[in-house]
Amino acid sequence: MYVELKDINKHFGDFQAAKNVGFSIEQGALAALLGPSGSGKTTILRMIAGLEHPDSGDIFIDGVRVNNVEPSRRFIGFVFQNYALFRYMTVFDNIAFGLSVKKERPEAIKERVRSLISLIGMEGLDNRYPAQLSGGQRQRVAFARALAPNPRLLLLDEPFAAIDAKVRRELRAWLRDMITKLGLTSIFVTHDQDEAIEVADQIIVTNQGRVEQMGSPMALYKEPASPFVAQFIGNSTIIKNFGRLKGFEGAPPEAEGAIRPEFLRIYTQNDTIQYQTSTEEAVVERLAFRGDSLEVGLRLKDLSLSASYSLEKKPISVGETVRVLIYRLYAFDGDQASLLHNHHLGAHPQGYSYII
Repeated sequence: MYVELKDINKHFGDFQAAKNVGFSIEQGALAALLGPSGSGKTTILRMIAGLEHPDSGDIFIDGVRVNNVEPSRRFIGFVFQNYALFRYMTVFDNIAFGLSVKKERPEAIKERVRSLISLIGMEGLDNRYPAQLSGGQRQRVAFARALAPNPRLLLLDEPFAAIDAKVRRELRAWLRDMITKLGLTSIFVTHDQDEAIEVADQIIVTNQGRVEQMGSPMALYKEPASPFVAQFIGNSTIIKNFGRLKGFEGAPPEAEGAIRPEFLRIYTQNDTIQYQTSTEEAVVERLAFRGDSLEVGLRLKDLSLSASYSLEKKPISVGETVRVLIYRLYAFDGDQASLLHNHHLGAHPQGYSYII
């Protein structure tokens, strides 16, 4: 493993920002530290960079314990959320800054900066100042500046947070391509689950200073191990006493779980329904157009649920009564979560496979 954390703890006064944190990242992987604000993800990143020091535990980079190694000697590139570009320096000089501090030869600096400007697709803009660039361009310059000294590890702290949604989507794809091309081990912090799922090879979910779960985006989405991950990954609705729902009878009254939109099937009153006796009536309370589908807000008994409805199906309207089939949910048991199927349908009913 190229980056490894073992039993890391960190306090700020009475507040514990990291609690026995441990994980490992393979060389060349792009990993995401994903969690809500205050979950400890930025503190973990700063400890890897050497900008904060753990109270206990060990940090290894390329097999070397770096707890007492100065940040400048860890061979790390750091990309900040606010770009942190020098506003009175040109694009060229911003990228060259780290190389100039190391007193590299002018010819070597020029060659390296030119290659990075080409890599980030900003040829012809090397004499512009940050104020003359768009947010996306500034972030590309920050990325190139971090790469200039040839780091062994790249760290990015909420790299897309200050950029508008459309450019953010474009930069996510661009970053993924660049990291793959360079083969550079990278870790980025984000609170955006879509960003983490789209970009990362590995996601490390943090919550209240702990690592809740780690794994591939698909594994975390399909197999959340805890109630927190089941709620945080995906657009889940929390359900109490789910034993009152058809197909989940027998659960104790205190049973709690989560239902995702893709776990529901909506039928109009005129549809032919294979599992008619397993459906329940619900009222459409809200419709939102999502491009290739409708997001549907439903009122089922006293529950507010969300579902996805294909534009290819019969139109539905707000106030309409529909039939709803819930064919699976995540059931919570203490700090564990497990996938529970509607027992009326059998283990794997045809047409109800769950594919990401």
